[in-house]
Amino acid sequence: MSSDMDDAPPRHLALAGRVALVTGGSRGIGAATCRALARSGARVAVNGRDQAAIDAVVDEIVASGGEAVGAPADVTDEAEVLAMRDAVERELGPVGILAAFAGGQGAPAPTADLGAGRWRSVIESDLTSVYLTVAAFLPGMVDRGEGAIITMSSTAGRAPGGANAAYAAAKAGVVMFTRHLANEVGRHGVRVNCLAPSAVLNDRMRRFMTGEQLDELAATYPLGRIGRPEDVAEAVLYLASDASSWVTGVTLDLTGGRVIV
Repeated sequence: MSSDMDDAPPRHLALAGRVALVTGGSRGIGAATCRALARSGARVAVNGRDQAAIDAVVDEIVASGGEAVGAPADVTDEAEVLAMRDAVERELGPVGILAAFAGGQGAPAPTADLGAGRWRSVIESDLTSVYLTVAAFLPGMVDRGEGAIITMSSTAGRAPGGANAAYAAAKAGVVMFTRHLANEVGRHGVRVNCLAPSAVLNDRMRRFMTGEQLDELAATYPLGRIGRPEDVAEAVLYLASDASSWVTGVTLDLTGGRVIV
C-alpha cells in the first residue's frame, strides 16, 4: 500500500516553500511545469494571457492540494511584466524559481515571405519576452543571493530545421542570453539554464496530425516516441532544485535521442 510519503518527490528535488513563476504556464509545457512544481511543494504563479486557461491550471493545482495563483500578463509588455512581478510577490513572496517559457511562433515560412512585421512579432514573443521577464525578477534574486532561472529554447535554435528563420534566430538568442547571464550572475548565487526540446505533443499537433502521422514522427526518434510536456517539466524540477546546485549556463537538449549539438 502506498502512502503520501511514497508519492513525495525525492528530498533533493523537493521545493517546499519556494515561490515559482512560469510564463506561458496556462497550456502545454508551461502548464505541466506548473503542476510538477506544485507537486514538489513550490508555491506557483501561473502566467498567461487567457484568464480561463490560467484559472483551469490554478484550480487543478489547488484541487490537488497545491498552492497556485494566476498571474495574467502580456510578457512582451514591460509595464505588464513589472505589475505582474509586484502582484505575485505581494501574494506569494519573492520569486526564487523563474521559468521563462512564453512564446511559440515557429510555424514554417519562407524567409523572403516573413516580412518585417512578422519578424518583429516573433522576436518579441520568443526573445524579448524572455529578457523582459528575467530583467524584472533578476535584481531581487541578486539581492537575496540565490535564484534559479530556466529559459526555453528549441531544437530550432540549435540546428537548421523546418521552423521559420525568425523563430530559429530567437531561440538561438535565448541560448546565448542564458549563457551570458549565467556567466554574469553566477557570483551572486543565481543559476541560469536553458531547455531545448524537440517535438513535444501539443494541441496543435493533435489537431493537424493524424494518428498515423504521429506514429511516423515518433519512429524517427531513437527512443521511439515524441516528447510529452511532462518530460520537460521533470527537467525543470532538476534545474530548479538543489540537485543541480553546481549547474549553470547549460542548455539541455530534450530530444528523445536525437543529439543536436
